[in-house]
Amino acid sequence: MRDVSIIGIGQTKVGEHWHRSLRDLAVDAISAALKDAKVERVGALYVGNMLSGELTAQEHLGALLADWAGLGSIEAVKVEAACASGAAAVRLGYIGVASGIQDFVLVCGVEKMTDADAETTTAAWSAAVDADYEASHGPSFAAINALLMRRYMYEFGVQRQDFAPFAVNAHQNGVNNPCAMFRSPISAEAFEKARMIADPISLLDAAPICDGAAAVVLCPSDRAREFVGKPVRIRGSAMATDRLALHSRSDPLCLHAAHVSAQKAYQQAGVGPHDINALELHDAFTVMAALSLEACGFAERGKGVRLAQEGEITLQGRIPISTMGGLKARGHPVGATGVYQIVELVEQLRGEAGANQIDCRLGMAQSIGGSGATAITHILEAQEER
Repeated sequence: MRDVSIIGIGQTKVGEHWHRSLRDLAVDAISAALKDAKVERVGALYVGNMLSGELTAQEHLGALLADWAGLGSIEAVKVEAACASGAAAVRLGYIGVASGIQDFVLVCGVEKMTDADAETTTAAWSAAVDADYEASHGPSFAAINALLMRRYMYEFGVQRQDFAPFAVNAHQNGVNNPCAMFRSPISAEAFEKARMIADPISLLDAAPICDGAAAVVLCPSDRAREFVGKPVRIRGSAMATDRLALHSRSDPLCLHAAHVSAQKAYQQAGVGPHDINALELHDAFTVMAALSLEACGFAERGKGVRLAQEGEITLQGRIPISTMGGLKARGHPVGATGVYQIVELVEQLRGEAGANQIDCRLGMAQSIGGSGATAITHILEAQEER
């Protein structure tokens, strides 16, 4: 197996792109990543996307985007793993280069969610859970996560407002991200008064529906410096799954797939939670941020909320999370999110995060599909400059 590095990144602003199509957004991100990598040709394209068929009536994204990006007759395919689709595409790209099958791989995550009405988008998003035994009974994806949050509050004796630091931190970090959908801070008071969407989840607990695309270029680490001065090495890449339906799990408050994928990535990288300088976690809902911190070993069971309350998740804290706004403030174009996380970690590791820059040598990104049924973890390292 070869070491793999990221030599190019690209992203569009996340938001409601009424006048840009899915292909337009993807090509913008792809072009930016290729330009950043100083590469014109790649051997493969992997596209992370969840909802193109349901919301834009467009499948076959691999061929479509290879065509519109002018990449020629290369290997190209769409990758779907619910909200972890982008991270799954990154993992396939990593495997392609690490195995020696490909030398240069382009990974793009893209989603166009705002052209459909809210009811259609909500129904499509619910395809991330068990269609026969969960979605068919009526709960939305937000409602499934609300059940998790209600159980967490009951088990560990916390109140809804105790989750406020997750949202406050994300929005504060989003202020300085030019690609973030929301660039205004929020207060704990605003969080407490926010409109409910699935009690106890409010509007400020949940990531927004939006559009966006992000892309990265991968190559063997021993060639990375031919193209960029600051390549970023992928030291760990792991994926795991759990029971799809929430009620089928022995303990719904244990994100088993997140724990397993994190442990595999730690082992591959030869590091532990104490070595990680920044964590891009899947804060689609505030409760998922708490559960992820616990699953990945940054907090004990039931203590993820306390870690946030003590300020340890801020840019100045022990384990900064959502350093560019996370899903909550940057936005959550579901199939693209996993690639946005990688792009933002690369910015940190290159020292290009602007006002949000932290001292970062080792970063970790974890993307979660559904209510925890899929988890993909990547650990990235800044390579020494020569």
